[in-house]
Amino acid sequence: DPLVPPKPQPRHSMHLAESVPSALFDQSPSALLLSGHKIPLRVHVTFPHLPCNSLDYAHDGNSHSEGKFQHYHRAPFEFKKRIPTIEEYKTSLSPSLPPNPKNDRPQGCTLIGTIQIPRVGGTLSVTVSPTAWRRATSLLSFGVDLLDGPPEPDPFHGKLPNVTHHIHSLTFGPPFPPGIDPLRNAQHVMDNGSGVALANIAVKLVPTSYVSQNPFSSEVETYQASVARHIVQPETLAAQRSTLLPGLMVTYDFTPLAVRHRERREDFLVFLSSLMGIVGGVFVTVGMVTGCLVNSAQAVAKKMD
Repeated sequence: DPLVPPKPQPRHSMHLAESVPSALFDQSPSALLLSGHKIPLRVHVTFPHLPCNSLDYAHDGNSHSEGKFQHYHRAPFEFKKRIPTIEEYKTSLSPSLPPNPKNDRPQGCTLIGTIQIPRVGGTLSVTVSPTAWRRATSLLSFGVDLLDGPPEPDPFHGKLPNVTHHIHSLTFGPPFPPGIDPLRNAQHVMDNGSGVALANIAVKLVPTSYVSQNPFSSEVETYQASVARHIVQPETLAAQRSTLLPGLMVTYDFTPLAVRHRERREDFLVFLSSLMGIVGGVFVTVGMVTGCLVNSAQAVAKKMD
Protein backbone atom coordinates (compact mmCIF):
# COMPACT_ATOMS: atom_id res chain seq x y z
CA ASP A 1 0.00 0.00 0.00
CA PRO A 2 1.63 3.35 -1.01
CA LEU A 3 -0.02 5.12 2.00
CA VAL A 4 1.68 2.84 4.56
CA PRO A 5 5.29 3.89 5.22
CA PRO A 6 7.83 1.08 5.08
CA LYS A 7 8.98 -0.37 8.40
CA PRO A 8 12.51 0.56 9.39
CA GLN A 9 14.89 -2.31 8.98
CA PRO A 10 17.02 -3.13 12.03
CA ARG A 11 20.71 -2.67 11.64
CA HIS A 12 23.28 -4.75 13.43
CA SER A 13 26.87 -3.82 14.07
CA MET A 14 29.60 -6.22 15.08
CA HIS A 15 33.25 -5.53 15.71
CA LEU A 16 36.16 -7.20 17.38
CA ALA A 17 38.06 -5.61 20.24
CA GLU A 18 41.38 -6.58 21.71
CA SER A 19 41.07 -8.11 25.18
CA VAL A 20 43.10 -6.14 27.71
CA PRO A 21 43.62 -7.65 31.19
CA SER A 22 42.25 -5.54 34.01
CA ALA A 23 43.83 -5.19 37.45
CA LEU A 24 40.35 -5.73 38.92
CA PHE A 25 40.35 -9.34 37.78
CA ASP A 26 44.05 -9.98 38.14
CA GLN A 27 44.36 -12.42 41.01
CA SER A 28 48.08 -12.03 41.53
CA PRO A 29 48.94 -10.74 45.04
CA SER A 30 50.81 -7.69 43.76
CA ALA A 31 47.94 -6.60 41.50
CA LEU A 32 45.38 -7.08 44.25
CA LEU A 33 47.41 -5.04 46.71
CA LEU A 34 47.94 -2.23 44.20
CA SER A 35 44.29 -2.15 43.18
CA GLY A 36 43.20 -1.74 46.79
CA HIS A 37 40.49 -4.39 46.66
CA LYS A 38 41.99 -6.44 49.50
CA ILE A 39 43.08 -5.69 53.05
CA PRO A 40 45.32 -7.67 55.42
CA LEU A 41 43.75 -9.87 58.08
CA ARG A 42 46.26 -10.66 60.84
CA VAL A 43 45.61 -13.53 63.23
CA HIS A 44 47.48 -14.71 66.31
CA VAL A 45 45.61 -17.24 68.45
CA THR A 46 46.69 -20.08 70.76
CA PHE A 47 44.81 -23.28 71.66
CA PRO A 48 46.65 -24.64 74.73
CA HIS A 49 44.86 -28.04 74.79
CA LEU A 50 44.66 -28.80 71.06
CA PRO A 51 47.65 -30.27 69.17
CA CYS A 52 48.48 -28.84 65.77
CA ASN A 53 47.58 -32.04 63.89
CA SER A 54 44.04 -31.71 65.30
CA LEU A 55 43.62 -28.01 64.43
CA ASP A 56 42.02 -26.83 61.20
CA TYR A 57 41.23 -23.37 59.83
CA ALA A 58 39.13 -22.08 56.97
CA HIS A 59 38.20 -18.84 55.24
CA ASP A 60 34.77 -18.62 53.61
CA GLY A 61 34.49 -22.41 53.67
CA ASN A 62 37.91 -23.02 52.10
CA SER A 63 39.54 -25.23 54.73
CA HIS A 64 43.18 -26.08 55.16
CA SER A 65 42.48 -29.79 55.67
CA GLU A 66 40.85 -30.02 52.22
CA GLY A 67 43.63 -28.08 50.49
CA LYS A 68 41.36 -25.24 49.38
CA PHE A 69 42.82 -22.64 51.72
CA GLN A 70 46.26 -22.98 50.13
CA HIS A 71 44.71 -22.52 46.69
CA TYR A 72 43.14 -19.15 47.53
CA HIS A 73 45.82 -17.84 49.90
CA ARG A 74 49.35 -18.38 48.70
CA ALA A 75 52.66 -17.39 50.22
CA PRO A 76 53.57 -14.97 51.67
CA PHE A 77 49.90 -14.45 52.60
CA GLU A 78 49.15 -17.54 54.63
CA PHE A 79 48.71 -18.98 58.11
CA LYS A 80 51.18 -21.20 59.93
CA LYS A 81 50.69 -23.63 62.80
CA ARG A 82 53.42 -24.15 65.36
CA ILE A 83 53.98 -25.16 68.96
CA PRO A 84 53.36 -22.13 71.20
CA THR A 85 56.17 -20.48 73.06
CA ILE A 86 56.28 -20.70 76.85
CA GLU A 87 54.93 -17.15 77.12
CA GLU A 88 52.09 -17.83 74.67
CA TYR A 89 51.22 -21.06 76.45
CA LYS A 90 51.15 -19.51 79.93
CA THR A 91 49.07 -16.59 78.67
CA SER A 92 46.50 -18.86 77.04
CA LEU A 93 45.96 -21.07 80.09
CA SER A 94 42.81 -20.49 82.12
CA PRO A 95 43.14 -20.23 85.92
CA SER A 96 40.13 -22.55 86.31
CA LEU A 97 41.71 -25.35 84.24
CA PRO A 98 44.61 -27.56 85.35
CA PRO A 99 47.87 -26.35 83.77
CA ASN A 100 50.47 -28.50 82.10
CA PRO A 101 52.85 -29.77 84.82
CA LYS A 102 55.78 -29.38 82.42
CA ASN A 103 55.70 -25.69 81.64
CA ASP A 104 59.08 -25.94 79.94
CA ARG A 105 57.44 -28.12 77.26
CA PRO A 106 54.27 -26.25 76.25
CA GLN A 107 51.45 -28.15 74.61
CA GLY A 108 48.77 -26.96 72.23
CA CYS A 109 49.03 -25.07 68.97
CA THR A 110 49.46 -21.47 67.89
CA LEU A 111 48.05 -20.16 64.61
CA ILE A 112 49.73 -17.03 63.31
CA GLY A 113 49.91 -15.26 59.97
CA THR A 114 48.39 -12.74 57.59
CA ILE A 115 46.10 -13.23 54.62
CA GLN A 116 44.60 -10.78 52.15
CA ILE A 117 40.80 -10.66 52.16
CA PRO A 118 38.42 -8.83 49.81
CA ARG A 119 36.48 -5.90 51.17
CA VAL A 120 33.26 -7.87 51.46
CA GLY A 121 31.76 -9.83 54.33
CA GLY A 122 33.24 -13.21 55.16
CA THR A 123 33.93 -15.83 57.81
CA LEU A 124 37.15 -17.07 59.38
CA SER A 125 37.06 -20.22 61.48
CA VAL A 126 39.69 -21.98 63.59
CA THR A 127 38.28 -25.27 64.82
CA VAL A 128 38.97 -28.90 65.54
CA SER A 129 39.81 -30.73 62.33
CA PRO A 130 37.02 -32.97 60.98
CA THR A 131 39.24 -36.06 61.25
CA ALA A 132 40.16 -35.39 64.88
CA TRP A 133 36.53 -34.69 65.76
CA ARG A 134 35.26 -37.91 64.17
CA ARG A 135 38.00 -39.92 65.85
CA ALA A 136 37.29 -38.38 69.27
CA THR A 137 33.52 -38.89 69.05
CA SER A 138 33.88 -42.50 67.81
CA LEU A 139 36.30 -43.38 70.62
CA LEU A 140 34.05 -41.75 73.19
CA SER A 141 30.84 -43.34 71.86
CA PHE A 142 31.98 -46.79 70.77
CA GLY A 143 35.41 -47.20 72.34
CA VAL A 144 37.07 -47.89 68.98
CA ASP A 145 38.43 -45.80 66.12
CA LEU A 146 35.97 -46.17 63.23
CA LEU A 147 38.06 -44.18 60.77
CA ASP A 148 39.78 -45.88 57.88
CA GLY A 149 43.54 -46.23 57.92
CA PRO A 150 46.07 -47.26 60.54
CA PRO A 151 45.11 -46.52 64.14
CA GLU A 152 46.61 -43.41 65.66
CA PRO A 153 47.12 -42.49 69.33
CA ASP A 154 44.29 -40.57 70.91
CA PRO A 155 45.58 -37.07 71.80
CA PHE A 156 42.50 -36.40 73.97
CA HIS A 157 42.76 -39.59 76.09
CA GLY A 158 39.17 -40.71 75.63
CA LYS A 159 37.68 -37.23 76.13
CA LEU A 160 36.32 -34.57 73.84
CA PRO A 161 38.81 -31.90 72.68
CA ASN A 162 39.02 -28.81 74.85
CA VAL A 163 38.87 -25.78 72.54
CA THR A 164 39.71 -23.11 75.13
CA HIS A 165 41.78 -20.50 73.31
CA HIS A 166 43.42 -17.10 73.70
CA ILE A 167 43.35 -14.45 70.96
CA HIS A 168 46.60 -12.52 71.18
CA SER A 169 45.51 -10.22 68.35
CA LEU A 170 43.10 -10.18 65.43
CA THR A 171 43.15 -7.06 63.24
CA PHE A 172 41.78 -5.89 59.91
CA GLY A 173 43.86 -3.52 57.83
CA PRO A 174 46.39 -1.00 59.18
CA PRO A 175 46.09 -0.11 62.88
CA PHE A 176 43.89 2.83 63.85
CA PRO A 177 46.24 5.07 65.92
CA PRO A 178 43.70 6.60 68.37
CA GLY A 179 41.92 3.29 68.97
CA ILE A 180 42.76 -0.14 70.34
CA ASP A 181 42.24 -3.67 69.09
CA PRO A 182 38.97 -4.85 70.72
CA LEU A 183 40.03 -8.50 70.31
CA ARG A 184 43.51 -8.15 71.78
CA ASN A 185 44.07 -10.62 74.64
CA ALA A 186 40.50 -11.94 74.36
CA GLN A 187 40.16 -15.33 76.04
CA HIS A 188 37.36 -17.86 75.60
CA VAL A 189 37.31 -20.48 78.34
CA MET A 190 35.13 -23.54 77.70
CA ASP A 191 34.35 -24.41 81.33
CA ASN A 192 31.14 -26.34 80.67
CA GLY A 193 32.66 -29.68 81.72
CA SER A 194 33.26 -31.08 78.25
CA GLY A 195 35.43 -28.25 76.93
CA VAL A 196 33.40 -28.26 73.71
CA ALA A 197 31.77 -25.04 72.50
CA LEU A 198 31.92 -22.52 69.67
CA ALA A 199 33.11 -18.97 70.30
CA ASN A 200 31.14 -16.84 67.84
CA ILE A 201 32.50 -13.34 67.17
CA ALA A 202 30.64 -10.83 64.99
CA VAL A 203 32.79 -7.94 63.77
CA LYS A 204 31.41 -4.81 62.12
CA LEU A 205 34.10 -2.88 60.25
CA VAL A 206 33.73 0.87 59.67
CA PRO A 207 35.98 2.29 56.90
CA THR A 208 37.96 5.13 58.46
CA SER A 209 40.31 7.74 57.03
CA TYR A 210 42.76 8.97 59.66
CA VAL A 211 44.63 12.24 59.19
CA SER A 212 47.22 13.08 61.83
CA GLN A 213 48.01 16.62 62.96
CA ASN A 214 51.60 15.99 61.91
CA PRO A 215 51.99 17.84 58.60
CA PHE A 216 54.58 15.32 57.39
CA SER A 217 52.38 12.25 57.85
CA SER A 218 50.10 10.91 55.13
CA GLU A 219 46.46 9.91 55.35
CA VAL A 220 45.85 6.35 56.57
CA GLU A 221 43.00 4.22 55.27
CA THR A 222 42.01 1.84 58.05
CA TYR A 223 39.00 0.31 59.81
CA GLN A 224 37.38 0.66 63.21
CA ALA A 225 35.86 -2.53 64.58
CA SER A 226 32.73 -3.07 66.65
CA VAL A 227 32.74 -6.54 68.23
CA ALA A 228 29.99 -8.73 69.69
CA ARG A 229 30.98 -12.07 71.28
CA HIS A 230 29.06 -15.03 72.66
CA ILE A 231 29.66 -18.72 73.34
CA VAL A 232 27.44 -21.27 71.59
CA GLN A 233 27.08 -24.32 73.81
CA PRO A 234 27.11 -27.86 72.33
CA GLU A 235 23.46 -28.39 73.28
CA THR A 236 22.50 -25.46 71.05
CA LEU A 237 24.60 -26.78 68.17
CA ALA A 238 23.01 -30.22 68.51
CA ALA A 239 19.47 -28.84 68.74
CA GLN A 240 20.00 -26.79 65.57
CA ARG A 241 21.63 -29.76 63.79
CA SER A 242 24.56 -27.50 63.03
CA THR A 243 27.54 -28.82 61.10
CA LEU A 244 29.89 -26.30 62.73
CA LEU A 245 32.79 -27.77 64.66
CA PRO A 246 33.92 -26.55 68.10
CA GLY A 247 36.44 -23.75 68.19
CA LEU A 248 36.45 -20.14 67.03
CA MET A 249 34.37 -18.52 64.30
CA VAL A 250 34.77 -14.86 63.29
CA THR A 251 32.13 -13.33 61.03
CA TYR A 252 32.96 -9.89 59.67
CA ASP A 253 31.12 -7.37 57.52
CA PHE A 254 31.72 -3.84 56.25
CA THR A 255 29.38 -0.90 56.87
CA PRO A 256 28.33 1.26 53.88
CA LEU A 257 29.18 4.45 55.81
CA ALA A 258 32.70 5.78 56.24
CA VAL A 259 34.29 7.98 58.91
CA ARG A 260 36.95 10.64 58.45
CA HIS A 261 39.01 11.24 61.60
CA ARG A 262 41.13 14.37 61.48
CA GLU A 263 43.37 15.62 64.29
CA ARG A 264 44.14 19.31 64.49
CA ARG A 265 45.03 22.02 66.97
CA GLU A 266 43.34 25.38 67.41
CA ASP A 267 45.02 28.35 65.79
CA PHE A 268 47.19 30.58 68.02
CA LEU A 269 44.96 33.59 67.36
CA VAL A 270 41.95 31.60 68.55
CA PHE A 271 43.84 30.69 71.70
CA LEU A 272 44.89 34.30 72.23
CA SER A 273 41.36 35.64 71.79
CA SER A 274 40.02 33.02 74.21
CA LEU A 275 42.67 33.96 76.76
CA MET A 276 41.84 37.68 76.42
CA GLY A 277 38.16 36.92 76.85
CA ILE A 278 38.85 34.94 80.04
CA VAL A 279 41.11 37.67 81.47
CA GLY A 280 38.58 40.36 80.60
CA GLY A 281 35.77 38.40 82.20
CA VAL A 282 37.77 37.89 85.38
CA PHE A 283 38.64 41.62 85.49
CA VAL A 284 35.00 42.69 85.08
CA THR A 285 33.82 40.17 87.69
CA VAL A 286 36.41 41.30 90.23
CA GLY A 287 35.50 44.92 89.59
CA MET A 288 31.79 44.26 90.16
CA VAL A 289 32.44 42.32 93.37
CA THR A 290 34.82 45.03 94.64
CA GLY A 291 32.29 47.75 93.85
CA CYS A 292 29.54 45.89 95.71
CA LEU A 293 31.74 45.45 98.78
CA VAL A 294 32.83 49.13 98.81
CA ASN A 295 29.25 50.39 98.45
CA SER A 296 28.07 48.03 101.20
CA ALA A 297 30.83 49.20 103.53
CA GLN A 298 30.01 52.89 102.84
CA ALA A 299 26.31 52.30 103.49
CA VAL A 300 27.04 50.58 106.79
CA ALA A 301 29.38 53.40 107.81
CA LYS A 302 26.72 56.07 107.13
CA LYS A 303 24.14 54.21 109.25
CA MET A 304 26.59 53.96 112.11
CA ASP A 305 27.25 57.70 111.98
